Amino acid sequence: MTRRNLRGLLPVLLIAGAMTGTASGQQAFVNYPTEIRRALSVADEACRRAGGSRVTLSINAVRKVDLNGDGRDDYIVDFHEAECVGRASFFCGTGGCDLLILVAQRGGALRKVFDDRVREYEILSGRGPSEIRFVLHGSYCGGHGNPSCEKTRRITSEPFKFEQPNW
Repeated sequence: MTRRNLRGLLPVLLIAGAMTGTASGQQAFVNYPTEIRRALSVADEACRRAGGSRVTLSINAVRKVDLNGDGRDDYIVDFHEAECVGRASFFCGTGGCDLLILVAQRGGALRKVFDDRVREYEILSGRGPSEIRFVLHGSYCGGHGNPSCEKTRRITSEPFKFEQPNW
């Protein structure tokens, strides 16, 4: 499984023993919704298949925030805050680091709306659905690696991705 296969979110066991961080961080990850635990488990499995020993996460790796203005918790999983021990650059490269955005649905399940690499992101203030400014590899704006490319997207429950222009 490659790091790009994180998108598959295969059914796997709970991550309590697989993820490490601060003591409070470990306990917090167990309390996340199934879709978040599954994404972290898939990341750990992919890391191990690539020759790493385990995934470690900072307490900032999973961010809970209402992104679409519906009053429910949505989640950002930022792999810039993760390490595949023994494969330090597994989740990050010149295009940035893997980033997942999952939005809560009316029935309580989370829907993945974004899954790609970004160099940075910033949640912009506003009423209703939030806008996020993404800093991407320069190729998304028709350039090369540098300078970076910035794109802004209003977050709703609809999946989206950024396309590189055809040459």
